[in-house]
Amino acid sequence: MSAPALAAERVAGLLREQILDAQLSSGARLVEAELVTRHGVARHTVRAALRTLADEGLVEIRPHRGARVAGLDAEAIIALYELRTALEVEAAHLALARNDGRLPGSVHEAAEVLARAARRARPRWSTVSRAHADLHTALVRAARSPRLEAVHDRLSAQTRLFLLRVRPHYTFARLAAEHLELLEAIERDGPEAVRAHLRASAATVVDGMLTAAR
Repeated sequence: MSAPALAAERVAGLLREQILDAQLSSGARLVEAELVTRHGVARHTVRAALRTLADEGLVEIRPHRGARVAGLDAEAIIALYELRTALEVEAAHLALARNDGRLPGSVHEAAEVLARAARRARPRWSTVSRAHADLHTALVRAARSPRLEAVHDRLSAQTRLFLLRVRPHYTFARLAAEHLELLEAIERDGPEAVRAHLRASAATVVDGMLTAAR
């Protein structure tokens, strides 16, 4: 990878974590000149970083209006729920079928990582949300379907953006506990437990948004 590409990746990574740790809120302007000065890079490097984040759904770039941190409205949350449900319910079905009705150890280990992140004295939201994303990724990888993985991976950043909407409604402990319960439910009741879990999360956020808008 060339030096400019590495620089763009570094800037994108820093901005990504600031967005996903709620240091940059939805709608916040990302001014190219300020980013050039702050990160000590060329303008084309900043533009490349912003394009990367736009491709991930974390940034919106509008002609003649610049870049802003993206948000998820109710319609986008429902669309994300529908797509994740299609992918993760099927992934859970395949994972159980290919592992004698159980989820592999890698999935349970990912859940324990999430639980440990939530139990820290001062947990960071970015750390917890990354552990949450890693758990759902582990579930999809347990299906051993490269195409499912590829599509699901493209939703990773948007899923973590969605978690920022979840944050006001969940404690760290509740988030971890619900995911430990989810794995038990999948092994006990089957893959439809994933649908119920994702539906409940989406409904919590959408209901909260509608209540706030009244």
